[in-house]
Amino acid sequence: MTIESRTGRTRRRIGQPRSLASSIKLARDTMRKDAGLNGDLDRIPQLAWLLFLKAFDGLEQSRGVTEHDYRPTIESPYRWRDWAADPNGRTGDALTAFVNNEVLPHLRGLSGIGAYDQRDVLAAVFRETYNRMLSGYLLRDVVNRVNDIDFASSADIHTMAHLYESMLREMRDAAGDSGEFYTPRPVIRFMVQQVDPKPGELVLDPACGTGGFLVEALEHMRPSITSGRQLRHVHESLRGIEKKPLPYLLGMMNLVLHGVGQPNITRTNALARPITQIGRADRVDVILTNPPFGGEEERTVLSNFPADKQTTETAWLFLQLVIRQLKDGGRCGIVVPNAVLFADGVGARIKQQLLTECNLHTVVRLPDGVFNPYTAIPTNLLFFTKTGRTTETWFYELLPPEGRKGYSKTKPLRFEEFADCRAWWDDRTEGENMWRVPFATLERNGFNLDLRNPHRADLAHRPPRELLSELISAETQVMSLLAELQRQAE
Repeated sequence: MTIESRTGRTRRRIGQPRSLASSIKLARDTMRKDAGLNGDLDRIPQLAWLLFLKAFDGLEQSRGVTEHDYRPTIESPYRWRDWAADPNGRTGDALTAFVNNEVLPHLRGLSGIGAYDQRDVLAAVFRETYNRMLSGYLLRDVVNRVNDIDFASSADIHTMAHLYESMLREMRDAAGDSGEFYTPRPVIRFMVQQVDPKPGELVLDPACGTGGFLVEALEHMRPSITSGRQLRHVHESLRGIEKKPLPYLLGMMNLVLHGVGQPNITRTNALARPITQIGRADRVDVILTNPPFGGEEERTVLSNFPADKQTTETAWLFLQLVIRQLKDGGRCGIVVPNAVLFADGVGARIKQQLLTECNLHTVVRLPDGVFNPYTAIPTNLLFFTKTGRTTETWFYELLPPEGRKGYSKTKPLRFEEFADCRAWWDDRTEGENMWRVPFATLERNGFNLDLRNPHRADLAHRPPRELLSELISAETQVMSLLAELQRQAE
């Protein structure tokens, strides 16, 4: 809905994206003045739970109108409308005392009376959530900014969900220093589309972070959902595991804002359980994940894995977990660093397990810089099904746009750049940037997956005279262009 001004121009209503972004910017500017918040790792979670409570109160009010017997999850005086909506309400020490000593403890202590009760969800979300603002006056200013946002309709909630995701992307700036890297949305979308989860299948991300893969899987399946009962079953079938409290909090909120009433995310370390204890009842149809890599697990975690496949590198441990947790016939898309492709020793043994127990049908080699500026580590996407030994593996080298060598924060990878790969996926042919390698060749090479593109010239085996000729030609062209630029400058 828009509002007509006296000049005949239309003004955006308060719930539209531009106004939402403006309100959030003003709130964050205010938060920078508070001595209790140090950087975005403090400010964004603080703002996130305030936005969440405001959005949740909008959902509660809408359901109170449309559902005759609806019982509010949060009751007076702890609802947003009770303590936050009045711009002239509590402020200063009175506000911080009420939030710290009454509102947040009440939310943490909520308890449901049956399955799918949102009280349990809120209790889990707020169990490790705290108000970190010291000034009650600045807190009142932030609350007023958040209260300016209208969440009265489902469209506004959807808008907030997308804006919320933009905040999650900003977490990468702050989190990069602590070894956390969030998956770019184009990569998530491509992986979900190619793995193609369907209603009725169990979908797991064992390192779900802020819930990007789970949200995208839900959106991917939504057009196929034909009833409310089926939608509820899809919500129940989305499963996540997250070790760290901040991503867990953000992931729970992300799913709730996308309509998942009771997100099935567990706050634990997926690697902390002996892998042999993962039985048939724990296995799933689809796994989509970008597990942490470059980090190290505690020595006690290593004992959960076979003696000949123990390593402190988390990427290798998660790969073993994924193989174990897939059902027979299950499908997986996983992000891995280059080291997984070329490593020997323990890495080679884990790759041997992968290629003998699963069909590693596709490796998509991403261009340099896809995760820039958060990490420069080259990455790859592995796609496999748990259907028995690999017969051949296709490699697809995703090329950056013409004239580009890589990506940056201001020029990121776009989903459209996967279009050629998606078109090739179902009707595979060899070409300049796609080739296949039989299992026997991989086995003979010690399960090394870091294979060069056979359709490109190998500089190491070309005649020196030919290389020098090309170098001289290139230098001549450069000098000619520089001379032309000099003439134009004169």
